[in-house]
Amino acid sequence: MKHTINISGNQATVFLTDKIYVHDASLLRNDLLDIIAQGVTDVKIDLSELTYIDSSGLGTLVTINKRTKERNGSLVLAGAKGLPFELIKRTRLDKVFTIE
Repeated sequence: MKHTINISGNQATVFLTDKIYVHDASLLRNDLLDIIAQGVTDVKIDLSELTYIDSSGLGTLVTINKRTKERNGSLVLAGAKGLPFELIKRTRLDKVFTIE
């Protein structure tokens, strides 16, 4: 997995590509928690180029969602399709996340 983070004020846009497994999820979680600690409250994650996400990746999204809400912010998932979108729906996380 590759991820790119663009920050503008208190907003960040994260672009994910390829697949997210345990090791990738840990790196992503650490990077996102760091930027939230630095004042980012609103995070948009672009999943349009993501082809797979495992349970640890979904757990990272849950953690980031919780952390942004604690700071009166938000997490938005954009462009989810294919298997990642199906996994989000099957785990009923589509009821938790804001999805565009």
